[in-house]
Order: sequence, then structure tokens, then C-alpha cells
Amino acid sequence: MIQLFKMAFRDLGRNRRRSFFSALAVGMGLAMLLLLASFLKGEMSIAIESSIRLQSGHLQVRAKSYDESKTSLKWEDLVENPDQVAAQIASLAPVRVATPRLFASGFVSTGNESAGVRIYGIDPLSEANAPYREGLVSGEFLVPDDREGVLIGQRLADKLGLKVGDRISLSVNTSNGDVDEQPFVIRGIYTTRTSGFDSFTVFLPLAKAQTMAQAENHASTIFVLLKDSAQTGAVVAALQGSAYQVLTWEKMNDLIIQTETLANSYMSIFYLIVLGITATVIVNTLIMSVFERTREIGILSAIGMKGRRIMAMFLAESALLAIGGILMGLMLGGLVVAYFTQYGFYIGNMGLTGVLIGDTIYTKLTLQDTVTLTGMAFVVTLLAGLYPAVMASRLEPVEALRAEK
Repeated sequence: MIQLFKMAFRDLGRNRRRSFFSALAVGMGLAMLLLLASFLKGEMSIAIESSIRLQSGHLQVRAKSYDESKTSLKWEDLVENPDQVAAQIASLAPVRVATPRLFASGFVSTGNESAGVRIYGIDPLSEANAPYREGLVSGEFLVPDDREGVLIGQRLADKLGLKVGDRISLSVNTSNGDVDEQPFVIRGIYTTRTSGFDSFTVFLPLAKAQTMAQAENHASTIFVLLKDSAQTGAVVAALQGSAYQVLTWEKMNDLIIQTETLANSYMSIFYLIVLGITATVIVNTLIMSVFERTREIGILSAIGMKGRRIMAMFLAESALLAIGGILMGLMLGGLVVAYFTQYGFYIGNMGLTGVLIGDTIYTKLTLQDTVTLTGMAFVVTLLAGLYPAVMASRLEPVEALRAEK
């Protein structure tokens, strides 16, 4: 076996330029696959993480009749005494934070400009608001007893030409079906670097939101973050039997999970296309090598080398090309992935709804993807050498010796 690899290495060295570019083709194909896989994994994982932090939490506890699509504010659709319910949930060991939130739909108006928004009534002191607090670009965060202040996203502020201290008019649908309009002052402007969230979300202190929406001591949901997402099932089991429905982050982010599954299916096809192109390069390289070495193959056959050994020699060349290409691919792909992991790729607002896609995509390369794609590249390159190897092993010694040099 060692002798075969020595011969294969020597044969590849006869035309170093061709061998190098063949291995480079394998390397570039692998590097492209690693980059695409890391982009997909990064975007989907960031979308899930963003949704959990900003919107869904790991769990939400709601009234069984609550309809999120209608943003219902009827008392029978809301959680009564939400502070008490949140405290009970927060007492569970796996729970990091549980806080009530009230959702309402409305409009922000200023001068001749207006925009539809979703209003979040939040407890400003809750740890769950860390993403909004840390994302402040100007002004200050809300305080619980503020009755005139709002927090708006930077995208919405840019759209309406607003800044901290400006006065706006906020119209909110109420629990009895009316619309209440009141003036507010912009206390702060935040960014979560997610246009789909920042463009439409306005924050009010929970007490003010309850008063304005005539929801009194009610909330739309209890927003729950866990210490470890793996404990989701245990917490759901602990909350079973209550008068409320418990929604998990998987159920609330079902669209993202389905999108990831569909994207993985399409990416598998793309992987095969890239590897197929790479295999074509290897096949052409080894077929040319067979034609150039026809007389040599004939001599080897004439002195007793069996066909299976000749085939093994060409497969060894294919394996060496695969190893060289994989090493180059891991280096090239690793460098490119490392760059986009650090700096990301800005895509801006894609206009998607229902999925919190960040403005910048960051790559995330997992060990499993690396091993899987590397294995696929090696196997495909090895299989690409099978046809030239079989062709070389079936050459008749007499006809091979008569071949022109």
C-alpha cells in the first residue's frame, strides 16, 4: 500500500501544475460548501436566538382563548393578576426570569407622518428587557411610573424623522373596541439590529399600557426566559394543569424551524452540484493521465502487475488529490468563515415578516458540518477516480505498448 502511494505521488508530480489546480478545484469546492453551510447555520441560529430574546422567550403563558393574530385585549383573553402569575413561574428553579407583557396594536403620528406599530407594555425593571436597554442609541430607558414616555426603534425614528425629546401622538386599540389617542414624549431610541422588529415596536411601561388599553390588571402573556433551553420540557410539565396555555419557543418559532428544514433540503441539492463539478475536474485530470501513461501501463501489465493493482494505483492518486484539496479547502474556507464570523455580511432590511432576520448575517461553522462536508468531498473525489482507474486496469498490454508516446 505504501508503495502504491509513493508511485501515485510520483505520477502526480509529473504534471505539478495540473495536479495543483485539480486539488485546488476540490479545495475551492469544499471552501464554498463550508461557507454556505456556515451562513445557513448562522442565520437560522441567530434568527432563533433573536426571536427568543426579543419576542417569544423560551415559554409564554397565555389565556387559553388568547388569539395572537388579533392582538385581543378582551379581559377574558388576558392573564389576570399577571404579577402574581409571573412570580409563581419565576419561583421554578429552571426559570431565569418571568415577566408580564401587554400587546396592543396602534399608530404613531407626528405632523403629516404616521406608521402602524405594535405596542409592548413591559415592566421596565425586568431583566428580560436587557436587549432593548443594551441597544439604546440615544436617550434613556423607561421607568415604571413614567406616564408620558415611550421607547421607539431606530428604524421607526429614521422613517418618521424623530429624535429623543420629540412629541408624538400614539393611538391604541382598547379592550372595548374603541381607539384611545394620547400624546407622548420619546424618552429613548433603541436598536436590536433587526429591522423587522425595530420598525414596528414601541415600548410603554406596563402600567401605562394597561391604563391606556383599558386592560387594568391584565396582561397578554407571561414572558419566560430559562437558564437552559434544554429545561423547556420540564417547565412545561410543571405548569401543566393550570388555567392557562403554555407555548414553547419551538411552537412560537415554527416558521423559522420549517424554513431551516426547507433550506437544508435545497442546500443538499446545491452541495451535490458543487461536488459534481469538482468530480468532473478530477475525472478529466485522471483520464488525461491514463492517456499520457498508456505505454507505461502496458509495461506494468506486461511485467505482471495485475489490473486491480493498477486500478488501486489510480485510486491512490485520486485519494492524494482529495487529501491535498481538502487541506486547501479547510484553510481557505476556515479563513473566509472566520472573517464573516467576526464581521458578518450586511444584508439590510429584507422585508420579511414573521421571522426576525438580522440586518447582518454572521457565519457559524459547526464541527458536525465540517466533518460531514469534508467526508463528502473525500468520498466524491475518490469515486471520481473510479472510472479512470477501471479504464486503466482494462487496457490490453499489447495494445497499450503500441500506443504512441
